[in-house]
Amino acid sequence: MRAVVANQTGGPEVLSVAEVPDVEAGPGEVVIAVVAAGLNRADLLQRQGFYPPPPGASDVIGMECSGTIAAVGEGVDDWQVGDEVCALLAGGGYAALVAVPAGQVMPVPDGVDLVTAAALPEVAATVWSNVFMVAGLQPQERLLVHGGAGGIGTFAIQLAHRLGAFVLTTGGTPEKLEVCTALGADVTINYRDEDFVEVVKERTDGHGADVILDNMGAKYLGRNVATLATEGRLVIIGMQGGTKAELDINALLRKRGAVVATTLRSRPSEEKSAICASVVEHVWPLVAEGLVQPIVHGTLPLEQVAEAHALMESGEHTGKILLTL
Repeated sequence: MRAVVANQTGGPEVLSVAEVPDVEAGPGEVVIAVVAAGLNRADLLQRQGFYPPPPGASDVIGMECSGTIAAVGEGVDDWQVGDEVCALLAGGGYAALVAVPAGQVMPVPDGVDLVTAAALPEVAATVWSNVFMVAGLQPQERLLVHGGAGGIGTFAIQLAHRLGAFVLTTGGTPEKLEVCTALGADVTINYRDEDFVEVVKERTDGHGADVILDNMGAKYLGRNVATLATEGRLVIIGMQGGTKAELDINALLRKRGAVVATTLRSRPSEEKSAICASVVEHVWPLVAEGLVQPIVHGTLPLEQVAEAHALMESGEHTGKILLTL
């Protein structure tokens, strides 16, 4: 089968497409004939040698895909060959075939085409699990989303808006902030020339953010804590701004706040399956109604994987970038 391989760690140029052995469905697994795969920041880190796949996962990059069921393993009753699906993966998405635990496979929501469906699994599972299952965002609460124009951000804005939250978001250009406003953000903040701590304080009448979804990590830690409301919850899901920072425990104590750092990829399959089931139950109906939509910047064929990675690294995209087979 065709798959993306890396001859070494490094920049996008180390990626190419080659023939590798086909995969087979083990017990409790299905094999998906991949139609499209979504790019994620973690893919760039894996290519650079900083984020190896979990034990037992494929070395091929790719944490989400869409396609059709090509084979069903022993003990799988919920899926049949030919079903159109999308899936949350531990790895292996940049390939013609991928094996995945059946519980991490989801039906394509009504009204979404099969290619576009590849833009859904990672963002939907990340946003739903972190903002709602972990942080418990409630209607009328204030949510601050960092990087609102990215794949995670565009989905978080829409979902929180539709479920009744007041949404604030950061972005780096007026054009990106216009997209965030169109998706439902109540307040947009240009991080290049505005202080999000002050803007959140002003636009929430001093209340602060009840939940913060942060992809920056160390760089924003102190300012995020300063932005939290009393009993606020900071959820860190990325390290674009570094891995080490000082935490003012006194500031956190005064707010009775919580700081949670989570990853999705390394969780046991049982946990990821539970998240996927919850996504299908709570999020897919909103997608099917067109109230929440996957935002796709563009698609490139698998052979242009290096160009796709370079585009994501440039930060010039809005929403998801997809590879098609």
